Amino acid sequence: MNKIKISAVAYTNTKAFIYGLEHSDIINKIDLSLDIPSDCAAKVINGQVDIGLMPVAAIPLVPNANIVADYCIGSDGGVNSVFIFSEVPAQEIKTIRLDTHSRTSNNLAKVLLKFHWKKEVEFTTDPTTKTDAFVLIGDRTFGKKEDFAYAYDMGEEWKNFTGLPFMYAAWVANKEISQEFKAEFNAALKFGLAHRKNVLQELPEVSNFDLEDYLYHKLQFDVTDDRKKALKLFLGYIEQLA
Repeated sequence: MNKIKISAVAYTNTKAFIYGLEHSDIINKIDLSLDIPSDCAAKVINGQVDIGLMPVAAIPLVPNANIVADYCIGSDGGVNSVFIFSEVPAQEIKTIRLDTHSRTSNNLAKVLLKFHWKKEVEFTTDPTTKTDAFVLIGDRTFGKKEDFAYAYDMGEEWKNFTGLPFMYAAWVANKEISQEFKAEFNAALKFGLAHRKNVLQELPEVSNFDLEDYLYHKLQFDVTDDRKKALKLFLGYIEQLA
């Protein structure tokens, strides 16, 4: 039997999923690679893997895209790891540096600036360019909130803007996956979420950051109807950015 190739993100927000896959029999049926979100998306788009936990903004670029799991990376309000860090209030941002790790967070920043804060802003990915603000996601944000004059949690700002929760990444396949595999895959992810205490014990401590609060309260993992509605709305806003 050919193994199903899967790419997952190597951030803390995915550790419970990885734990579940590695501690279930499904690990013998998959070929698992750990990547940054943008590489995970690229692998699903170009067919290097069959399934990826990929940034949702890239879903329209995936041939035959279909979400194959009941679980995702989401939040209902602040998530504490997807930020716009700024030297000025949002209303005064004129230039912003995007994060090369994630298409979703960059697009979320663009959507919030244009439609929520009603700002026309210049964007760059050049790390040497001085900007008013920058997008930063994942573990690199842990404990950094106090380092900047303004820290805008994009999960919180999306909730303020739309009243909806958000889905940052979903398990997306680029082909039909059997119901049997999907059932086993979902069971492994569920097992991992049920063992977050074990995951916490394996994580290094981070100063100024509550990992338990992050894994149990800030992050939400269920693909709900509201989160699907938010995804559709978000993709619609992205289309209007061009």
